[in-house]
Amino acid sequence: MLKILLIEDDFTLCQEIKERLSTWNYDVHTVEDFHQVMDRFTNVNPDLVIIDIQLPQFDGFHWCRMIRTHSKVPIIFLSSRDHPTDMVMSMQLGADDYIQKPFHFDVLIAKIQAILRRVYNYNAETNHIKTWHGATIDFERNTIETNENSIELTKNEAFILQALLSKKNKIVSRDQLMEMLWKDSRFISDNTLTVNVNRLRSKLEVIALDQFIETKIGQGYIALAEENDYV
Repeated sequence: MLKILLIEDDFTLCQEIKERLSTWNYDVHTVEDFHQVMDRFTNVNPDLVIIDIQLPQFDGFHWCRMIRTHSKVPIIFLSSRDHPTDMVMSMQLGADDYIQKPFHFDVLIAKIQAILRRVYNYNAETNHIKTWHGATIDFERNTIETNENSIELTKNEAFILQALLSKKNKIVSRDQLMEMLWKDSRFISDNTLTVNVNRLRSKLEVIALDQFIETKIGQGYIALAEENDYV
């Protein structure tokens, strides 16, 4: 279930949007304290953000700037204003779309689906884009990206990482990894497994993620993930 953070101070409209999006199987989170928008964003770690321009305390442009300093998450602006400069400003700040109020709900859904397909290559059959401790993993291109860096993995390194993340916060034994690799026709010896895990850790160290792959002596390996990681 993909998560959406809805930043809207009109309570009635906010609840209506939340209810309608929930029927499309989106996990919608809202903001109650408009002083703490970034805290809410960090806690939710959404796949998409919808922001109204006119908000208490600071406007939507401010929060868009703040979000863009930390994340490339897709953003849709909502606005009851019809100034062309608002649309221009939102695009310049890195928004992915702009919808003027009042709007038809089918238009909002269509835009959300189009953006999610484009950004995450998401459909009913496959979703090879994962997020892990703020990094974006593309298991089709075997890359991991953060705001600052991008690293490339070999096929074996990517396979091992994917296997560990599929059992997040649970120990995966060396025998289990060997069996997974064998079934995938990746003929790999015990020593080669050690080499690949060490190389994977070295690459993850570049983006400060090596700490989240732990060795359990005599048991195997564990990938530590947070509750809101989409792995």
